[in-house]
Amino acid sequence: MSRASLFVCTESQRQKALRWVREAPLGYFIDFRRDKRSLDQNNLMWACLTDLSHQVEWHGQKLSPEDWKVLMMAGLDQELRVVPNIAGNGYVPLGRSSSKLTKAEMIELIELIRAFGAQHGVVFGDQEEAA
Repeated sequence: MSRASLFVCTESQRQKALRWVREAPLGYFIDFRRDKRSLDQNNLMWACLTDLSHQVEWHGQKLSPEDWKVLMMAGLDQELRVVPNIAGNGYVPLGRSSSKLTKAEMIELIELIRAFGAQHGVVFGDQEEAA
């Protein structure tokens, strides 16, 4: 086996993982991590960010969905780190990629986006369909 993944959500899958660990040759790398965000979560995040980009002006500027993602990710971490860009004429924000978020972290990010949007009068697309 050169590479394998197993989502452990039943006792039989846990036993399978234990068997794989026992049978793995020395020198193998084993990675335990939480499940990453889902495609549906990712699609919802981008839809919400697009709604923000169309409906909110931030400090006199219209931001792209990508810009809003950087802003919201910084809000999720409650940390903003910036470094000078390589040309020396601006700054670049540092932080995590949303593709590395767990499902729980993605829920938290979407809730943050929606709460921010609600404070700024945003009507999200999925809310329009429900009305």
